[in-house]
Amino acid sequence: MSMYPLILAFRSLGRNRRRTLVTSGATAFAGFLMIVYSALVAGMMRTMERSVIAFEVGDVQLHARGYRDDPDLYRRIDNATALADRLSKKESGVYAAPRLYGGALAAAHEASAGVEVRGIDLLREPRVTEIASAVWKGQWLSGEDPRGIVLGKKLARSLGVAIGDEVVLLGQAADGSMANDAYRVRGVLKSISERADQAGLFVTEAAFRELFTLPEGHHEIALTRGHATLETVESIALAETRGLPIEVATWRTIQPAIAKMIDNSMAGRVIMLLIFYSAIAMVILNATLMSVFERIREFGIMKAIGVGPWYIGRIVFFEVVLQSCFASLVAIVAGLPLALFLERHGWDLTALAGDMNIAGIAWEPVWYAFVDFETVALPILFLLVVVSVASLYPGVKAAIISPKEAIYQR
Repeated sequence: MSMYPLILAFRSLGRNRRRTLVTSGATAFAGFLMIVYSALVAGMMRTMERSVIAFEVGDVQLHARGYRDDPDLYRRIDNATALADRLSKKESGVYAAPRLYGGALAAAHEASAGVEVRGIDLLREPRVTEIASAVWKGQWLSGEDPRGIVLGKKLARSLGVAIGDEVVLLGQAADGSMANDAYRVRGVLKSISERADQAGLFVTEAAFRELFTLPEGHHEIALTRGHATLETVESIALAETRGLPIEVATWRTIQPAIAKMIDNSMAGRVIMLLIFYSAIAMVILNATLMSVFERIREFGIMKAIGVGPWYIGRIVFFEVVLQSCFASLVAIVAGLPLALFLERHGWDLTALAGDMNIAGIAWEPVWYAFVDFETVALPILFLLVVVSVASLYPGVKAAIISPKEAIYQR
């Protein structure tokens, strides 16, 4: 007896096949779009996090106390190389790299620009970030080319330089003397962040120390978490620096706008699903109401012979659920392959995105999706819930109908 409402609901769907197909098709199309949308949003968030961590910031950073508030050439971490080696845990993939920072004026041809000179440890930096793979033109830094420099994309454009051109750096050294030397452009980076694009000038650690007369100390130590959690790496850094005038910060503290955007991405997806599915719910509601009014005499007769309102309400509910399940299956069959394709090949938006950045982080012109259980299950779950809610009113309408009025309904 309990299966009869389901059987009757299945038979009822075949009465007006065109309406059933149109309603199911619209629902399936909505589910298809939301699966792809969910995968693209998840991919964008993962790409943004990777851009922050893999190309520049790292997972955790250490600075001398007060350096982040007031970057200063003289505010340094002593014995930073030894500390970086202690922080590195090869078994868990945690590595650390010390860095140097200094301000200077770069001049080439008749153009000039303020730059942030970054001294790179060529041995340790590749274990922490992937910045060496972000070279757009030319080559990355090399110990065999101490006068070679790598520039940010926008900085190279501002100075009007290309590979092989000469750039003169002018600044103040740590001993108070004038820091002045000429370098050759070895490479140009693709867009990785607004800061690096507009003012980033990368040199080897040895070249930095020679230019700024800085024999010892570093301004920053960056760590990558490897297989460990972010909290574990932060705890390791805090334990190793206990009692020292060093501040420890995760990438979430350094880039709060990006962290908040990633944290809020789930809420954004849920809101988008509710808005989009609300339109589909109206379609389901109207179609189901039409079906109920077409069978109002039938429902009246059923109630007249003793069929309860709960039984009739279940018939209407099961009609909507069956359509939704069929539509969900179609949405998964159509949406999942496209989402997997976009996860592997991406969506090339180079012509539209260009050098756009979000919260100071460069937008990757190829938009990759990310597919996991959540990106597929969330749109389908919301679809079933919203559509089921939309079936309540038609179901109640059919359940409370008066047998006397229904039988004489024309």
